[in-house]
Amino acid sequence: MATAPGASALPLFYNDLVPLSSELHADWRVKPANAAPFLANQHAVPLTVEEFPMVARRMPIVFAVGDDPVPLALMALNEGVNMFVNEDGTLVDPEVYVPAYIRRYPYMLAKLTPDATELSLCFDPSSETIGKFDEGEKLFDGNQPSELTKGILAFTEQFEQAGQKTAQFVKELKELDLLIDGEVSIQPEGAPQPFIYRGFQMVDEKKLNELRGDQLRKMAQSGMLPLIYAHLFSLSLMRDVFARQMQTGKGPQAPSAIEMPAGA
Repeated sequence: MATAPGASALPLFYNDLVPLSSELHADWRVKPANAAPFLANQHAVPLTVEEFPMVARRMPIVFAVGDDPVPLALMALNEGVNMFVNEDGTLVDPEVYVPAYIRRYPYMLAKLTPDATELSLCFDPSSETIGKFDEGEKLFDGNQPSELTKGILAFTEQFEQAGQKTAQFVKELKELDLLIDGEVSIQPEGAPQPFIYRGFQMVDEKKLNELRGDQLRKMAQSGMLPLIYAHLFSLSLMRDVFARQMQTGKGPQAPSAIEMPAGA
């Protein structure tokens, strides 16, 4: 999940990336954020496998389409909608779990050059939470990272490690040929036709049940099997999220086949 500053394809939410420097940012500070306005119109965010148990209680978990099917937490079923935050980016329910990808912004570890072997702590300078402020916590004490910066670095390192575990999890799913194109059909009461959502991947439960006993035991011992079931159980929440969209006037206007852009 690392990239290079200035790369043409920046990760979701990031407008730019620059390395944090004790020389250039010696007097910069960080302001606490109580909202994530960049999230208000985003329906899906990347997820690490370690978060499946927490997320599966409230949000559907699917996999993106394409050759790199990263896990995604669905915060709505339609593009431009988010049912878990208000228009200003504050949480609808303060108790809901916020995925680490969101909490990491505006920081991330990145390669300063495409051929670099080490990752450096970078940030998005367009974020309103970091800059030359009179108030807020310091990023540096002299030319040394502050305790805040050390904590940010530790969190981004943990996220990078979780990303590697997630990539391995997805690799094993692909090797076992367990991922299939997903489709969910939702027909509200009184609707003449169902709303059909596509454009995501999911684990094929039939193929999962047909695996050999030794394969299933290995998956159970590695912790992979419980994560798969967390994903499968969470899919039932699609109907709950859909119902909330319709109740708040944020659902699709007419029954049709909808390509859910579950990509990040």
